[in-house]
Amino acid sequence: MKDKQQIALFFETDFPLNREGVGELIASFSVRAYPKNTHLLNEREYETKLRFVNKGIVREFYRTDKKEINLNFYNTPQFITDFSAFMHDSRTKKNQETLTEVQVLELGKEKFGELLEKYSCGKQFIELTFQNILRNKETFEYNRMTKEPEELYHELRVYRPDWLQEIPQYHIASYLGITPETLSRIRKRIS
Repeated sequence: MKDKQQIALFFETDFPLNREGVGELIASFSVRAYPKNTHLLNEREYETKLRFVNKGIVREFYRTDKKEINLNFYNTPQFITDFSAFMHDSRTKKNQETLTEVQVLELGKEKFGELLEKYSCGKQFIELTFQNILRNKETFEYNRMTKEPEELYHELRVYRPDWLQEIPQYHIASYLGITPETLSRIRKRIS
């Protein structure tokens, strides 16, 4: 149960759902360890598992013929599932790769569906999750379209200093939509 303390805390604090079924949901997750540089999700695949990163760092990105564009980094206990692809039985457009060794809790879609049918709290979790995804996506898109890279970097320093300490700078540059050289110049100006 020690490996599942983070997910239990997540449901207590981030999603204070009714307790009916939450214990069974948590108990249904299996614990898996993945080494660094493992692809957890590849574009054009179906998302078949709920995945909760317990420890380590995962990057989420889009890939084009010419480059990879980082969308997000997960370095705190949280769900990393592409919920849209998961709930709509569609292929994902995202990729996820471990940047460190990670520990992930996983629950298959079939078992999750059984729990949704059995308990009402699962439906509330999905609704709240989608609301959070939409809010975060809108904020991310707004920031990318209206703010300069230096301003975005400053926000990372304020709100995500852990990213700047734990994630390679070339990944941070991709996240900001700039080259590593431009990021280096921004860092020198701000320091």
